[in-house]
Amino acid sequence: MNQEIAQEFKEQIVYRLDESIRMIAISFEQLAEDDIWKRFNESSNSIGNLILHLCGNITQYAIASLGNQEDKRDRDAEFEAKEGFSKKQLLERLNTAVNEAKTTILNCAISELMRKREVQGFTFSGIGIAIHVTEHLSYHTGQIAFWTKQLKNKDLGFYNGIDLNIKNE
Repeated sequence: MNQEIAQEFKEQIVYRLDESIRMIAISFEQLAEDDIWKRFNESSNSIGNLILHLCGNITQYAIASLGNQEDKRDRDAEFEAKEGFSKKQLLERLNTAVNEAKTTILNCAISELMRKREVQGFTFSGIGIAIHVTEHLSYHTGQIAFWTKQLKNKDLGFYNGIDLNIKNE
């Protein structure tokens, strides 16, 4: 992998991470404090659980593994929580984790992008880790948007002012 390709890959990953954070922030603007910990049923997760889960995943994969730091994740606690953080605190935690992950990814050497390592019993290269973190954040961003739409019955306007019907050239 050459330096130019590695840089483009990292910049695209950061762009996608930022897009998910933008959409989560828009969703959070629509939600009341008591919406954050609501569950559709006992088998589902609240938005608060999803944010804690994202923080844990991003920290374990991008910050600890890719950044060569100690893995201190308590995954079960992410789903067991029923309260304990406000909307503002959850968004701050997520922003902190994502910003640290972006810094780690942007500063990652090609050798680290290519190196294989184990995370949660899976073997990934650094590229695989960056892709996983991005798609995992995107997946749960969709769940948060869906749950917000269910609670508020309104379009979240993620792309207001952008014509998404423009054809490719």
